[in-house]
Amino acid sequence: MSEYWLVSAPVDKSNQQIWERMNTVTEKASLSNNYKFPIPELKVGTLDSLVGLSDELGKLDTFVEGIVKKLAQYTADIMEDSKDKAQENLLANGVDLHRYVTHFQWDMAKYPIKQSLQNLTEVITKQISQIDTDLKSRAMTYNNTKGNLQNLERKAVGSLLTRTLADIVNKEDFVLDSEYLTTLLAFVPKMIIEDTEGALFTVTLFKKTVDEFKIRARENKFIVREFNYSEEELHAEKEEMTRLSADKKQQYGPLLRWLKVNFSEAYIAWIHIKALRVFVESVLRYGLPVNFQAMLLQPNKKTMKRLRDVLNALFKHLDEVAAASTIDVNMDIPGLNVSQQDYYAYVYFKIDIDLFNFK
Repeated sequence: MSEYWLVSAPVDKSNQQIWERMNTVTEKASLSNNYKFPIPELKVGTLDSLVGLSDELGKLDTFVEGIVKKLAQYTADIMEDSKDKAQENLLANGVDLHRYVTHFQWDMAKYPIKQSLQNLTEVITKQISQIDTDLKSRAMTYNNTKGNLQNLERKAVGSLLTRTLADIVNKEDFVLDSEYLTTLLAFVPKMIIEDTEGALFTVTLFKKTVDEFKIRARENKFIVREFNYSEEELHAEKEEMTRLSADKKQQYGPLLRWLKVNFSEAYIAWIHIKALRVFVESVLRYGLPVNFQAMLLQPNKKTMKRLRDVLNALFKHLDEVAAASTIDVNMDIPGLNVSQQDYYAYVYFKIDIDLFNFK
């Protein structure tokens, strides 16, 4: 299952073994697989700044998750017929997404803990915004090439009534440079089977009879294609398809490599945002000094409701009202938008690493 629950609870004199208790009651009943989620002691700042930062991090979380999913989906899109292999191409620091989140370690090099929480938030915002901008630019270039190529390919396989004739007609099929004669192309529906709709014929006639021929053709349900033979234009059309095909192949490799690198960067940033949110919310909920245990649970899909009940019972002492699920949605809780997220007695954030939509 790709869904994880990132939770935290305070550690105090009467509750030193919170990890062991939670682990015992959940894993024993096969409700979840559990992992410690280590978060370093970050710079707290003022309580007022934490309240504002909590809201800011919520919005950033949504934004970065969207970019992560966009990168994943676009990787699958450009892989086309191999899109089912996209998941194995998307890693975080060289490991699969499950392992990265279950063995999370704060990246001190990317996000130095000596910086303030606000600065760390701004670093991630700037980083992901740049990735988003670059993705839009690179995707536009590749999509234009791919779209133009697909348009030519569609023309090459359509009906004889509409498809390109670059690979069909030859100079010898037409009377050219004649003062009195010209050659028309007439599409005759299903008289001689050349494709599923009809056949294409050349008709050579006097130029002065062209208009009359078109009238008679319509009366007999023949369709005259508007076409002037030009060797230069037909050659240019073939050259354009060859060029676009080569351009697409040339762009594909560097684009895929860029997507892999920047997906990893965005995913890592996203999980660090989750860590920041847990830290900020835990300080707001449990107070100072900072002393809480963050835990990552991977629920068993069939027993998610039971797991929720067990957690509510285990942590009900933290907030009797919340544990009873009777919280007032109008209640002002620092750092929490109740309309966007369920409220529990313990700090809780969901991480869903199912990033693809192949519908």
